[in-house]
Amino acid sequence: MSYYVYMLKSIEKKPVTYVGYTSSIQNRIKLHNSGKGAKFTRGRKWKLIFKEKLGTKNKAISREYYIKHNRALRNKIKNMYK
Repeated sequence: MSYYVYMLKSIEKKPVTYVGYTSSIQNRIKLHNSGKGAKFTRGRKWKLIFKEKLGTKNKAISREYYIKHNRALRNKIKNMYK
């Protein structure tokens, strides 16, 4: 089974980003936009700006952690989609 690490960007004047991992990217985005995703994402509308396919859940978790904690990389990805 493949897993994805993804970054969402909120659709608002001052956008924020969210990084997560999943095995079903389309289903997960629907959950975030319907208010049933992670607590942080509730009340906002999101669009997918980045996804990366990985072979195992452990690799996806590690990559998610890396992107979440590497502010320079996160900002680079975010700024590519202004």
